[in-house]
Amino acid sequence: MSYQAYLDAIETKSGKTPRELLELAAARGFGPTTKAGEVVTWLKEDYGIGRGHAMAFHGVLKNGATISDKHVGSAGSHSDPSTELRLDGIAARGTDS
Repeated sequence: MSYQAYLDAIETKSGKTPRELLELAAARGFGPTTKAGEVVTWLKEDYGIGRGHAMAFHGVLKNGATISDKHVGSAGSHSDPSTELRLDGIAARGTDS
């Protein structure tokens, strides 16, 4: 599963875009230095998000929307099309997934 696919799955389950979740996280006082366990607990309790997906979100909270180019353009299941993750939501992408 690509990094973007993790974020898309979180959006589908929570009904919130990654950007909206980042805003909610900030309102809770969460930021780049927040421990992963706190984020995992919040997403589990409020949205039923599992640990793996919550850790992907924590990565965005901690490091922003830019990811390593390690899997960009690779043929594997972890391949992402770009080093920039889309945080504006699935609907904003329209047909250019």
